[in-house]
Amino acid sequence: MAAQMAVNSGASLWGPLKELWETVEGAVLRRQPESVHLLDLQLKKHKPHFLSLYKNPPKSAEQREKVRKASTEGIAIQGQQGSRLLPEQLLTEAFILSDLFDIGELAALELLLAGEHQQPHFPGLTRGLVAVLLYWDGKLCVANSLRSLIQSRHGKTFTLELSGELVALTTRFTDELMSQGLTKRILSLVSEINVTREFERLQKERGLGNEKHRKEVSDLIKESRQALADSLFSWTCQSPLTKDDTLALIGHLETVTAEADGSLDGVNLALVMSLLYCLDVSFLEQGTEDREDLLQALPLLTERQYVSAVHSRLMEGQPWKLPGLQAVCRLAWALALRALSQLPQGSALVEFTEADEALADQALLGDVFLFMKEGMLGCENFAQEEFFIRRLHSLITDFLALMPMKVKQLRNRADEDARLVHMSLQMGSEPPTLRKDLDQLMFLIGEFYSKDLFGLELGLEFWCPTESLQHTSLQGSYLGMALQRPPHKQVVLSKFVRQMGDLLPSTLYISYLRMLKGLANGPQCAHYCFSLLKTNGAPHGDNIQGVAGNPVSWEHFFHSLMLYHENLRRDLPNPDAAHYRHPPLRGITQRELDGLTSFLQLLTTIVTWCENARLALCEHPQWTPVVVMLGLLQCSIPPVLKAELLHCLAAFGKSPEIAASLWQSLEYTQILQTVRVPGQRQAAGIEVELNEIESSCEEYPLTRAFSQLISTLVESSLPANLGAGLRVPGFQPYLTFLRDAVFLPFPTRAYRRPAEKWEVADAVLEVFHKLLRDYEPQPSDFVQEMVELQGEQVPAHKPPGHSIMFHLLNDSPMLALCLSLLEEGVRQLDTYAPFPGKKHLESAVLHCLCLVDLALQKEVLFMDLLRESQASLLASPLEQLLQGVSPQTRRADHIVNIARYLYHSSSNPEAAFQSAKILRRIARYPNIQTRLVGDFTHDQIVSDKLMAGFVECLDNEEAEEGIEKGDDSDPLKKVARIQHETQIHILNLLITSLELKTPNLALYLLGYEVKKPVSSTNLQDPGVLGCPRSCLHAILSLLQRGNEKRSGPALTRLAPHLAELCYQVIYQLCACADTSGPTMRYLRTSQDFLFSHLQHLPFILSSNQIAALSQMSWLMKTAAIELRVTSLNRQRSHTQRLVNLLLDDQPHTRHTADGESGIEEETRSVSGFLHFDTVSKVRRKLLSVLDTIDFSQDVPELLQLDFFERAQIEQVISNCEHVNEQGHTVCNVKLLHRVLVAEVNALQGMAAIGQRPLLMEEVNSILQQVVERNRVRRSLSAKRHALQSWRSLVETLLTACPADLIPADDRQLIIRDLLLDLHDKVLSEDAAGELMPIVAGAVFTLTAHLSQSVLSEQQQGAGLEGVASSGFASIANSALHLILRKLLDFILCTGGGFQRLRAHLYGSLLYYLQIAQKPEEPDTLQTGKSMWERLTAPEDGFSKLQRENLAIIESYGTALMEVVCRDACDGHEIGRMLALAVLDRILSIDRQSQWLVYVCNSGYLRVLVESLRQDDVALQSLLTPQPPLLKPLYIYESKMALLTRVAKTGQGAVELLRCGLVSQLIECQVFDMVPDSDAHRVMRDPSGFIPSPLDRYRQILLPTLRLFQVILTSTTTHYQQGAAQVLQWLIVHADTIQSLLRCQELSMGALQELSLLTGIISKTALPGALEMGGEVNSAALMEFQGHINRFQRLCLSLLGRLAGSERERLLKQAEMAAPGDSADRREEMEVAMQQVCANIMEYCQTLLLQSSAQAQFSICLFSPSGNEPADLSSTLPSVAYSRAPSLGLVLYLLKNSAADFFRFHQSHRQSLGKLQSLDQLPPEELKELCQGLVSGPGGVEKISSVQRSLLAKRRLVQFINNRAKLLALCSYVIETCLFVLWRHLEYYLLYCTPSDPKDSLLPGASAGGRGLGLSRVSQQDLDLLQSDMAAGFGEALQRKLLEVEGSYSQVRSRYTFIQALVRRIRGLLRQPKS
Repeated sequence: MAAQMAVNSGASLWGPLKELWETVEGAVLRRQPESVHLLDLQLKKHKPHFLSLYKNPPKSAEQREKVRKASTEGIAIQGQQGSRLLPEQLLTEAFILSDLFDIGELAALELLLAGEHQQPHFPGLTRGLVAVLLYWDGKLCVANSLRSLIQSRHGKTFTLELSGELVALTTRFTDELMSQGLTKRILSLVSEINVTREFERLQKERGLGNEKHRKEVSDLIKESRQALADSLFSWTCQSPLTKDDTLALIGHLETVTAEADGSLDGVNLALVMSLLYCLDVSFLEQGTEDREDLLQALPLLTERQYVSAVHSRLMEGQPWKLPGLQAVCRLAWALALRALSQLPQGSALVEFTEADEALADQALLGDVFLFMKEGMLGCENFAQEEFFIRRLHSLITDFLALMPMKVKQLRNRADEDARLVHMSLQMGSEPPTLRKDLDQLMFLIGEFYSKDLFGLELGLEFWCPTESLQHTSLQGSYLGMALQRPPHKQVVLSKFVRQMGDLLPSTLYISYLRMLKGLANGPQCAHYCFSLLKTNGAPHGDNIQGVAGNPVSWEHFFHSLMLYHENLRRDLPNPDAAHYRHPPLRGITQRELDGLTSFLQLLTTIVTWCENARLALCEHPQWTPVVVMLGLLQCSIPPVLKAELLHCLAAFGKSPEIAASLWQSLEYTQILQTVRVPGQRQAAGIEVELNEIESSCEEYPLTRAFSQLISTLVESSLPANLGAGLRVPGFQPYLTFLRDAVFLPFPTRAYRRPAEKWEVADAVLEVFHKLLRDYEPQPSDFVQEMVELQGEQVPAHKPPGHSIMFHLLNDSPMLALCLSLLEEGVRQLDTYAPFPGKKHLESAVLHCLCLVDLALQKEVLFMDLLRESQASLLASPLEQLLQGVSPQTRRADHIVNIARYLYHSSSNPEAAFQSAKILRRIARYPNIQTRLVGDFTHDQIVSDKLMAGFVECLDNEEAEEGIEKGDDSDPLKKVARIQHETQIHILNLLITSLELKTPNLALYLLGYEVKKPVSSTNLQDPGVLGCPRSCLHAILSLLQRGNEKRSGPALTRLAPHLAELCYQVIYQLCACADTSGPTMRYLRTSQDFLFSHLQHLPFILSSNQIAALSQMSWLMKTAAIELRVTSLNRQRSHTQRLVNLLLDDQPHTRHTADGESGIEEETRSVSGFLHFDTVSKVRRKLLSVLDTIDFSQDVPELLQLDFFERAQIEQVISNCEHVNEQGHTVCNVKLLHRVLVAEVNALQGMAAIGQRPLLMEEVNSILQQVVERNRVRRSLSAKRHALQSWRSLVETLLTACPADLIPADDRQLIIRDLLLDLHDKVLSEDAAGELMPIVAGAVFTLTAHLSQSVLSEQQQGAGLEGVASSGFASIANSALHLILRKLLDFILCTGGGFQRLRAHLYGSLLYYLQIAQKPEEPDTLQTGKSMWERLTAPEDGFSKLQRENLAIIESYGTALMEVVCRDACDGHEIGRMLALAVLDRILSIDRQSQWLVYVCNSGYLRVLVESLRQDDVALQSLLTPQPPLLKPLYIYESKMALLTRVAKTGQGAVELLRCGLVSQLIECQVFDMVPDSDAHRVMRDPSGFIPSPLDRYRQILLPTLRLFQVILTSTTTHYQQGAAQVLQWLIVHADTIQSLLRCQELSMGALQELSLLTGIISKTALPGALEMGGEVNSAALMEFQGHINRFQRLCLSLLGRLAGSERERLLKQAEMAAPGDSADRREEMEVAMQQVCANIMEYCQTLLLQSSAQAQFSICLFSPSGNEPADLSSTLPSVAYSRAPSLGLVLYLLKNSAADFFRFHQSHRQSLGKLQSLDQLPPEELKELCQGLVSGPGGVEKISSVQRSLLAKRRLVQFINNRAKLLALCSYVIETCLFVLWRHLEYYLLYCTPSDPKDSLLPGASAGGRGLGLSRVSQQDLDLLQSDMAAGFGEALQRKLLEVEGSYSQVRSRYTFIQALVRRIRGLLRQPKS
């Protein structure tokens, strides 16, 4: 065994027992499902603990040795590998603990280890002190478990309504315990355990800590004793004890002693009650269905020895230590015997039952009733146990019913005694001492029934309804059934009450009144009592004197009162007499005083309970009780009597009708003098009583009663015109008296009874609280109004609430006293000791806290109104006053004092609740937060206490959510509700504070650094590195509770709102930059928080769906942050776990609790769309979360109103709306109610009064409607929030997580599932429109990712060779089609509104259509396939998908076309751009041109074209240096892109021209506003986002030029209309065009402009173009011709610049400008230049061909000079423009192009090679290739190798295609150059006639009109030309040209064309010179 001795770190004397208690509590009290099984296991395991109750494991030498060696050899600990060395100090403590409690050494060591582990839960205690608590807590758990198990048994008294299985289990178990001697063990333990003795032992070993620890230890010991006694009591309630056990119990009771005040303590009371239940047979009367079984089980009937043994034990004369207790047991036994004798089975027990009389007499001699009143009712536990009360009730009523002769005997004896007393008074001798049994019985009855905590109204049994009281309001025990006779017992009891009052002797008068007072306690009892006193006073026929007969009747009472009043009024003292003292009383003796007091108390009780009695008495014409009592108050009678009169008036004042007149009477009688008579020297009334009489007596009953009266009256009604006419009307004098005469001096007065001090404070603070609570600041309160008083104007009083508010918002004595009271209160509570008046002090403190809270709540409105009124009042915000210095401590600690109440939340839940509320209100102010953190952390001890207080409130296990506020009948429920609300306030305080700047309260409470940077915090588990338990730990443990079970975190179900706030705090901590790092690290490492909570999603709460959605929202948002952070930090495994958890659709076996099966069947999904093996799939977590968001929302119908105007009501409702804490706009229902009720009250006239009920009903329906609307808003906002969080989680998963965590095929399927589910939900009939925008956003992101995923998969899989059949990539075509259909449905279902929403959908559609776009393929320059091959080739995947997509789109017909076109033409800018893009995309794939036809025919195209004119102004504003917005530019670009797309088909182009496109553009003036390139360099946007003005201009011009180019290409040569219109545009904007062609700075942008411009000019600026333009007059024709000639000249000079050496310089310049992406730049420049050259050469060629087909008639463009240009740029531009360029330029261009061609060809071949062997490329080269496509430094390093090769491939394809383009341009330039060269040489060398110098003057020279400004050509020039050309066009060049043709042209262009031209030119050059 020794080897196995491992230490249980949970402490076997505590941990397992705690678990046992939780199981028992769960099964018996909380009725948790599946708990019976667990309970069974626990009971089997812990049976020894119950059998040897409280027995500790024994010490042993072996254990001692083992523990001693633990510091050197170590000791094994359960659940940990290896052994652990323990410090010597710990072992010493273990031995002390072992000796202290006499427990085994190992057990002691375990307790200490557990104490060390639990230490963070007990701040300020050492592990040894915690171990002491744990030891006793373990004991208490066993006792509590035993009690609950016994209570769950089935029996004769009560039932807990548990399942039969559970009851059978517990009954079986407890029976076994009982048979093993449980009773005797309990009795011996109750005797052994003694708090004082235990404390002495602990004190000796220093086992007691601070006051709180002492209190907790003593509470644990007391509670465990009590629980043991209660276990026995519960047993006897349900089942009888055996003979031996009963005798043992009697034996124990013989030795019991009483407490100091003569009462029993709670434990002994429970044991006495156990015996009384053993001797109880009254339950047999009830006649329940199991009566027979109970009879069989009752040993009183079945066991003769039992009766005999008990009888002899109780009869024998040996006195007990408490004779009264013996008397009670004897009386109970006597009554049991009497009851038995009346049963048929009782005949066998005759010998015993005979003795009942004797026993009863003995009991009476023992003063049984006195002991019951003082010994049993005096115990504070008595009133808290319903079954104690019921048993004692049956004891009293049984005595009266079963022993009527005894009662009669008592009455006779009392009558006799009264006569004796009367005689002795007559004789003047001392009255004899007499027994007072009947007195005591009546006092007992009075006392017993006057407390009724449970509302049982047992006193009803004493009232037998004589008259038929069939009131609906009275449903007593036997009312309403007219014919049924009440049971015998009730008749007897009611007879007892009536007969006792007949001919009542004066000695019994007071006790009888007391008894009636007790029996009148309750609404029905009070009514019966009222009737009794009414009928008693009815005049009897034989009553000759005419005086009322019965002294106990209303008639008699009020008659007496009036006589007293008459008599005493004569003695009224003169208020002006110098000494205002009570003269010696004439007429009221002490006995009369007692009698009056008793009567007034009875009256008060009846009037309090019964409203009918209140009104009947008050309105009685003869009695006029209120008047008489007020009159008596003015007489000189003792303060005690005055106090009773005031209490009685207060009871009358509960009815508002009476209260109003009572106020006037009070004012009239001047009880408190409010009007001073002129010349009166001193005050009169209650103020004098207080200052002179009560103060000197040091007792204040009158003041307290007056405060209570005012408190009641204030609640009922507060007349504004009180005292009008005699003084300034209002309540002010009363308030002043209460404040200045009662409240402010209360701490300094003397008190004979210390508790009274707090009673006074409590009473007056209650009035202040009510006044402030009902006060709403109004603007009128701040205006000084005047009233007329006796002819002069005096200022009116403000409402009392205003006055209190004003005092609280100033540094007034009242505020100071309230704050010092709070300080005093917390100081007293910190002693944990009982003191007189504790209850009232706590109540006073609560009122103070409420005052502070109300002032903080109302001060905002109050201060606003004060400011607006500009009154001269001064007020400071309370939160600033609270930061003042306390005069007692000289420190600013008011707020700290308020916060310290949280530390006492277990004993004072309400104070803690108010404290949390106040702190939360103060926390809104950021400037106070930093001060608070300083105050809270200033003193370490206070700081620890405050932290512990907050944590304790959050940790509270009793708190319960969902208890309605009105349901406070059960005190436990009320406390649970208040504790829950405290938790809510604390969490809201944290949430508010976290939003403010650091340091703030939340950071301190959550355990972050407040003195260092927050981000440097290192969060630890509590206790690690001395880290205290903070609110964060409390929140996490709240959330973790039940998290390991399958049902998930318990808090989400039990307290949904609390859980929601907890998750929100955690989200805020993760989202805030400062706290995010430490929090997420802590949650990830020590808690595994997110994973463990996410696996329980979705939370489903049928009762509170809103809260469940909010919980999930915060959790998902936190998860999104976690995914992002772990991805950034490359924590792959963390990210992977979460991703799998959220996205897996394979059922992964979860860790399951207690061998349950894993995930249940029903969570399996059947929605795996297109999956055939759905059985093995489960629903993805993300989808099941989406399932819980219900998109439908029931909206309340419109109001149906009969009286109110609907529009007005709606207006009022919207006026009452405000934004609540959660940010929802809701209507303030209370405010609305006030407004509506005021409206109803304002109605005048009889009709209004008659209809009032109907009006109120309508008000009610309006309020219900508004409540419903609020709920709908909250619900929608929760759904929106949840959906947004879901969307952000999805987007984070797809965007932020490393792409390779989700394989591409899975990724596509996941996106497909998400898309389809989203669409299904949003397309359902009743989906709420408010949720659509979020869905659209999510759809956009998902489609984007789908498109990206498919494209990247294709790139990796290189094309679609193998997959054309099944579908596209991993996702099947059918799924893609389904997505497209749903997307189009979604677009259509949004109808006319929602344009912004559709923008998202258009984006999605574009992404979707992108999937079917063919990727760019490298141009290999190989021989193309023949036409036939192309036609018969199988369709590839792209075109197939594209075709199917188009078919689906077209199936939607014109509805879809209409929506898209409408959006393209009008609405929000982004929506328009995207709609235009969608149109563009669809037109590009629409082979049948259906969309084009629609766009043209429906007029949308014309609208678009005509809108260009409106764009002109906006575009012009864009060219200012700082543009307002770039939106117009983007829309213009989108439009032009669409028009360009339209123009690509001939039909479209024609349509555009018909719509007047060009004429619209001609009118646009923006083209003429070319910005100056240098002027705006200064204004550049540093980010580079806003382009420079010149770039913006190009962004406007280039799309137009491209559009023209497309139109020119599409409108074939037959339809020359296009060319003519474009030419017109060129001519209108000729100045601009020419300046562009002359451009100095040839930047990249300029080259692009030129390449497009030259392209257009080459097609339009032709001589023939003008004729086709229709009728043009000759002058215009001349002008046009001039423009065309100028275009020609400019183009040729441009060619000179670009073909010449300037080209190299430009390329170099580009490289210099952007060294980073020089390669790209250079490439673009090369392409642009080649393009310009090609265009110009084409222009030349066209001009040559147009002028004439034969060379001899052709025009000459180049001068006949063969020398190549040297440096064209050096010649001045003016010179360059004036004359035609030489033919040498063409030759130079030809040479260069040939050289370039070979350069390009080679690099093209190299790149192709690289592309084919991409895998073998070295990494450096790959990096280099990627460089251009990845922005930012180090960008290439970050991307994965797969990405890298994809990028490299894309870059190579781009490069290859660029080269192919260049090759095409070069070969074209070569061909045109050769042609131009040939035409010119042919003309010059064959047909040109040279001119002689001498002919130069002759006009009309041959060459004159031919050229473009050619000077005359001389023969010399021609010879030179021939020789230069022959030299330039040498063999090498010819060979090169033929090679070009060989390598390129045979595939691409007219083969042998070059060859033919080369041959001809060679021929021309070789011919002999003429």
